[in-house]
Amino acid sequence: MIVIRVELWSAVTGEQTELARMVVDNIGGDMTRGDYRCRTLRGGSKAALDRSLARITEGGVQRSGEVYGHPRLREHVWNLVAKALASMGYGQNGGRRLTVDENDLPF
Repeated sequence: MIVIRVELWSAVTGEQTELARMVVDNIGGDMTRGDYRCRTLRGGSKAALDRSLARITEGGVQRSGEVYGHPRLREHVWNLVAKALASMGYGQNGGRRLTVDENDLPF
């Protein structure tokens, strides 16, 4: 499981506040291409996000999506994070599932 945390580090007080959290689970694929389930958790604080993670199968999820066919050895993990966010409707995709087509890659 990959866990992505979004934190605010105050330049004024030095306080660190967790704002959001996402988990990405490997659900299949092979050595070169991966399939993933992606979920953002409910809550706006570390304590609330910890509770959501503990009950992720019982309503702790805010949004969910899937990424299929991600070239896991060829692309950086940030590309997977971007695809995961898009599959959940963040950004411009607005869908629930994002499939990577080799012909659509810019390289």
